[in-house]
Amino acid sequence: MSGEIAGGCLCGAVRYVASGPVVNARVCHCHLCQRAIGAAFNARLLFRRADVEISGPVAEHASSEAIQRGFCPRCGTTIYSHRVAAGMIGLTSGSLDNPAQFVPEAHIFVESKQPWVVLDPVIPAYPGAAPA
Repeated sequence: MSGEIAGGCLCGAVRYVASGPVVNARVCHCHLCQRAIGAAFNARLLFRRADVEISGPVAEHASSEAIQRGFCPRCGTTIYSHRVAAGMIGLTSGSLDNPAQFVPEAHIFVESKQPWVVLDPVIPAYPGAAPA
């Protein structure tokens, strides 16, 4: 998937446009993502950070040494997870203007998934991180 992908927060204060190719589209079931997103998983599109332009006020929280989570300070919408050292940013599928643009390629960290989540057997699923 490539082309322009746009989205933003619930109140409209934060907007973004991603104009590069999608690196991958994954659903993460790790406990850290569950807590950060406030849901059973984090469905996200990964881009090179240089390919995403973000406007508006964004607050960040370091959810780990490697990841900065960005959210709207007005409405609280989680917008991204940013791996600063890798130069990658994962845009949350729920913040897309057209969420149907998100088509998962894989489920990761399924060893931590909630027991009531049923996975599509056609989509690859990995107990931890996806193979490199």
